[in-house]
Amino acid sequence: MEEIIRKADVLIEALPYIQDFKGAVVLVKVGGSVMDSVENLEGLLTDIVFMNAVGMKVVLVHGGGKAISRGMQNAGVVSEFVDGLRVTDSVSMKVVESVIKHEVNAGVVALLQKHNAAACALHGDEIFTVERMSAPSPETGGTRDWGYVGLPVKVETRKVFKMIDAGMIPVVTPLGRCARGELYNINADTAAAALAKAMKVRKLAFVSDVPGLLMDVRDQKTLLKTVRVSSLLRLKESGVVGGGMLPKMDSCVEAIRSGVGKVHLVDGRMSHSLLLEIFTKQGVGTEIVADE
Repeated sequence: MEEIIRKADVLIEALPYIQDFKGAVVLVKVGGSVMDSVENLEGLLTDIVFMNAVGMKVVLVHGGGKAISRGMQNAGVVSEFVDGLRVTDSVSMKVVESVIKHEVNAGVVALLQKHNAAACALHGDEIFTVERMSAPSPETGGTRDWGYVGLPVKVETRKVFKMIDAGMIPVVTPLGRCARGELYNINADTAAAALAKAMKVRKLAFVSDVPGLLMDVRDQKTLLKTVRVSSLLRLKESGVVGGGMLPKMDSCVEAIRSGVGKVHLVDGRMSHSLLLEIFTKQGVGTEIVADE
């Protein structure tokens, strides 16, 4: 009986959050090794189905880096990364498109539908217009180029809103097209932030294989529960944030500055971490908020 009562208490604790977020748009981005674990991925997707069932309008953007790396290895293509981003030539782009659309996206949609969710594929090249990504190279003094890697410069949101208003869960691939129609790969964190900005979502949650933002990556006790944008920028400058976390943190800052309510960093390896972060007082990850 005590266990049954405890379950009721959990639901009562969640009630104010369910009432507050009913009808709100929440964008969830999932990536990392969470995508490679059926158990972890299915647990996360169950959380998303729950959120959708209690009236939240959920948009899901997914990565698929490890699946792409496997696909490239099978195709005999060497993967190269610069500043945490995959360098993508024309041959690599064909592998990226095939894996991300027909393997990763199709698998996520199928798992959501397994739980009776009205999930539907929405490929990023239908909504993202991009420009080729480049940056100054301190080493050569020239320009650093990632090939067919794009930065979103325009996001068409009508199709997304139409889907969520109909009670569907759009499952979005991180792809885009340039003005000439060529297909480009987009870092999934960047794609998620661009879509969150364009839709002005209430919350943006990055679900990956890290517990949140750590002052010391070797010590989970150094987890930062709440971080303001100015503090995040200082952590980046001091080197606490680096490597593959850089695109994610840049996306967080850009999203907050563009009007997204809060950004959450959540560990998808923890059972029901997304629900715990959104529907409980303590939370389990890191929330990033605007400066006061």
